[in-house]
Amino acid sequence: MAKSAILYGKRMISIISTYSLLPLVSSVLVFALGLFVWLKKPKEWLHILFFAYDFTIALWLFGTFMLFNAANSIDQLFWDRFIYVGVVFIPIFLYHFGLIYCGIEKKQQWPLAIGYMMAFIFLPLSQFSNNFVSGLYTYSWGVHSIAHRYHDLFLVYFFLYFILFFINLGIHYRHATGGHRTEVRYLLIGFGILDLIGPLGFLPAYGIPIYPVVFLSAIPFAVLLGYAIIRYNALNVKTITAEVMIFSLNALVLGQIFFSRSTTEVILRVLISVVVLVFSVILIHSVNNEIKRREEVTKLAQSLEQANLRLQEVDRQKTDFLSIASHQLRTPLSIANGYIELLHDGAYGKIPKQAKEILANMDESNGRLVKLVDEFLDITRIEQGRTKFDCKNLDMNDIIDSAVQELNDRANQKGLKIVWHRPTEPTMAEVDDDKIRHVVFNFIDNAIKYTDKGHVTVEVKAEDNGWSIMVRDHGFGFGKLDEANFFQKFYRGENVKGTNVTGTGIGLYVCRMFIEGHGGHVWAHSEGLGKGSEFGLWVPRIHKKDPKKEEPKPEKSNIILSRE
Repeated sequence: MAKSAILYGKRMISIISTYSLLPLVSSVLVFALGLFVWLKKPKEWLHILFFAYDFTIALWLFGTFMLFNAANSIDQLFWDRFIYVGVVFIPIFLYHFGLIYCGIEKKQQWPLAIGYMMAFIFLPLSQFSNNFVSGLYTYSWGVHSIAHRYHDLFLVYFFLYFILFFINLGIHYRHATGGHRTEVRYLLIGFGILDLIGPLGFLPAYGIPIYPVVFLSAIPFAVLLGYAIIRYNALNVKTITAEVMIFSLNALVLGQIFFSRSTTEVILRVLISVVVLVFSVILIHSVNNEIKRREEVTKLAQSLEQANLRLQEVDRQKTDFLSIASHQLRTPLSIANGYIELLHDGAYGKIPKQAKEILANMDESNGRLVKLVDEFLDITRIEQGRTKFDCKNLDMNDIIDSAVQELNDRANQKGLKIVWHRPTEPTMAEVDDDKIRHVVFNFIDNAIKYTDKGHVTVEVKAEDNGWSIMVRDHGFGFGKLDEANFFQKFYRGENVKGTNVTGTGIGLYVCRMFIEGHGGHVWAHSEGLGKGSEFGLWVPRIHKKDPKKEEPKPEKSNIILSRE
């Protein structure tokens, strides 16, 4: 009998020492979570109240740990009353947190003020009045003071504000949507776990022992609530978790000092604590710097995204304006061109020779304007996805012949010669006649425009199951900057600045889009200024887009294709 009593006593001592660590571990983790969430936004009331609420829970748990390990009844009563320093503020901090979180703080000012007043009334009562708690009730794994009538009133206040909090949060959840609704759900689950299990800790005050797992209820609450605030305020959960673990490690290492058995052991543990603390500070500092860098990168990315959207909208508006303006200009220019031709041909009577020369100049100027308007119309059709490719199996030689014959007179006027090396064999390919001719004509026309002497060479050859057409001249030439940008929209080459050669910078852009619409590509190359240049294009024999070519250009992807 005596032996079994001794064994039972040893088992109970083991249980008490084991379970007494539960509130200490919970206290450290809860306080650490509250602290780090607050430090992320220390000026926001939501984060301040979260920390205050966590701090009061940590006081409750730490006081319970000290209560379980108190040496005598006087110390036990002291620590039991110490617990209520935090507990009396738990409901009002919780309620205040809920008001700010739900955005209804101004609507419930009176209940909030009354709650704080009641907390400050119960605080001195819990510490000095025997009508709140007094005496001790001992059970198998702990001890608790005995509750009295003021404690009953305190429980009414305690549960009243818990109920009000859940009513507010429930109403807020009903109206929440999307990710915010998920966030509120985390809060409801976390508070539900704490408020279903945590208040059971009051039962020993009424002589009802409760299993000490109640002291672990604060951990899932703090984790869920901390995760919700961190996750939905764009902070790094993994980083916060690392910081919490570092803080907890330091707290546990520091706590070992109080359990030292000799001076040497105290000194050794102090040194270990200092070393761990130093490395922890360095690590946390680097973590915080990483968070700042990530936040800066995120803000920059968001700014760039917004700027890109604005630019896309501006570009769309510009395209719409060009489309409207070009259509409005095309009609009067066509009418003017018709009347000039009628006057020149004498439809309205004979005109003098000098007037014919003037009309010829007018016709030439009007032709340039018509060409410019046509280029603008080409751009708007491309960018609005209205360009249609009518591809047929044609001989590229015939297309080049047509462009060369039309430009021969212009070349002769400048003293230039177009050398066209026509292959003896047909160069068949599925292409749009008008689009390819437009590009070849533009390349040869530019070569004539930017060449003062020598000749212009046109060549076609088979390459990579397609046809390459090259136009070479002995003109201005250009540098690497021009080579990289010639086919961009509205780009004017550096090589023609200071010359009297005019241009809009859209002709080559249209050429590029026409060739890419065939699944081909264009290029420009020069050995340098004054060393001539080469402009070329490549198109496949069969009209088929290259799947490897993924240039994110909306005007390219919207082109409509057809094949005869």
